[in-house]
Amino acid sequence: MLGLDAVALDAFAFVFVAGLITALATGVGALPFFLFDTISDRGNVALWGFSSGIMLSASLFGLVGEGLAEGTPVEIGVGLAAGVVLVVVAHDVLLDADIDPREYEEADFRKLVLILGVLTVHSFPEGVAVGVSFADLGLAGGTELFGFTVPLLAAFMTVAISIHNVPEGTAISIPLRTMGVSRWKMVWWAVFSSLPQPVGAVIAFAFVRYAREFLPYGFGFAAGAMIYLVATEFVPEALAAGADLPRGGKPVLAAGIAAGAALMTPLAFV
Repeated sequence: MLGLDAVALDAFAFVFVAGLITALATGVGALPFFLFDTISDRGNVALWGFSSGIMLSASLFGLVGEGLAEGTPVEIGVGLAAGVVLVVVAHDVLLDADIDPREYEEADFRKLVLILGVLTVHSFPEGVAVGVSFADLGLAGGTELFGFTVPLLAAFMTVAISIHNVPEGTAISIPLRTMGVSRWKMVWWAVFSSLPQPVGAVIAFAFVRYAREFLPYGFGFAAGAMIYLVATEFVPEALAAGADLPRGGKPVLAAGIAAGAALMTPLAFV
């Protein structure tokens, strides 16, 4: 029994580290400001589009595809709807709070709690996606890594979320830079914005690990939440940033989405 407990703790720690890696990747998005003072609107739109393409590919070809292999389209559909509902309800509970990263630096305790709540709504589903992708950790069919048999889907999702988090960290850093926040503090606040991800990864992993009959719903849930965030947060953010560009930045956004999809889609079929 002690041996089994130790194995379980090792598995949870492994998943937590995977989620932490995706969170730390957000800090990479602040590093360009060590070289440049600003990022153009065109570059900002392209980054949001690139991030959206990665998330859509990871959701459709990674999570939904794996979910269909584990369950029925109805189960996936229920999970997709539940993921959307959770994000919508969470936004309503938080009174549709729109937190500007400029407020991070000067937030009091109550404001910081609200900020954490909003960040959880935005980044928790990505942690859930990582967690459910590790459901088959230790089982046959994966690749050996640090003494664990890691599912290929888990490696794909961890890479996808990490890459997605880089431009998200850049977007968070832009307003911080305008108010003179130091570069290293920008890295910290970018990572801070994704700290719910390792927590979400562990919770989702525990749930699908011990209630495998809900695994297809879990895949659908994570995909639904992320697709909804792309449609309601990432794309509008990109269009707002590109408002002064030709055709409102839509061609740049489309090119970014295509680039993100082109990068990640082939990896889903490795």
